[in-house]
Amino acid sequence: MAEDFDKQQRKRPAQSQAKQPGREHAMEPQPVFIRDDYRGSDKLSGKVALITGGDSGIGRATAVHFAREGADLVIVYLNEDEDAAESRALVENEGRRCLLISGDVRDEDFCRDCVRRAVENFGRLDILLNNAAQQHPTEEVEEISAEQLKDTYATNLFHFFYFSQAALQHLPNDGVILNTTSVTAYRGSHHLIDYSSTKGAITTFTRSLAKSLVDRGIRVNGVAPGPIWTPLIAATFPADAVEDFGGDTPMGRAGQPCEVATCFVFLASEDASYLTGQVLHPNGGDFIET
Repeated sequence: MAEDFDKQQRKRPAQSQAKQPGREHAMEPQPVFIRDDYRGSDKLSGKVALITGGDSGIGRATAVHFAREGADLVIVYLNEDEDAAESRALVENEGRRCLLISGDVRDEDFCRDCVRRAVENFGRLDILLNNAAQQHPTEEVEEISAEQLKDTYATNLFHFFYFSQAALQHLPNDGVILNTTSVTAYRGSHHLIDYSSTKGAITTFTRSLAKSLVDRGIRVNGVAPGPIWTPLIAATFPADAVEDFGGDTPMGRAGQPCEVATCFVFLASEDASYLTGQVLHPNGGDFIET
């Protein structure tokens, strides 16, 4: 399979999309959301998981993996209806139920309503994955407007608080909160200064919330992906940069969403029962100081 990913890297054409958050169905080649040979083993049987940004990319891949492991899904997304419908179909093809909720995670009331609807529909909530994000590449820090800064933080960080606060009213004492951070939280990014700073905040949020909730039996962990082939990339970088995206990693290619989703499966399952406040690093060999 790794050889197939290498071939996909070499064949990727230059491309771009008009605006965020991007559409997975418009990407060429399509991201790999699950390996053909992936076999579930009921690691999440009977669980209910809510994923923000679950319509595409890492969120879609994780939703399908969770479903194959036995979980029902709540997928929260902005307005990518075609991608969301496909993600629901993929979950249902695994024999699991899926609720789609469209709206803006910058809105605290919307976030709380998503959790309420999840519990109303499925009777419980066991796993929360805070994943939705946006980014705006800029060459100079002076180019970052106050509006962009507020928008990036509201999208990338604030909803982690909103959803976590609402979910804690329902998570059982073996519940799980998962957060998507980024390799940029550890090595920085000269052209994603506001984005990488939100990811640094998410890393600290993960560690701090884990300490806060450990006595309640709730584990909090994160995943810090390196360059992953998702719609966010096609929607934010110039076409020529997209063509070579991920080629500067030690492995020489971008990662696939399925290579991140398996990290979330592990952290959501009892296999990670002795882990909290930790971050996994699927980044293609980008050896960073942690």
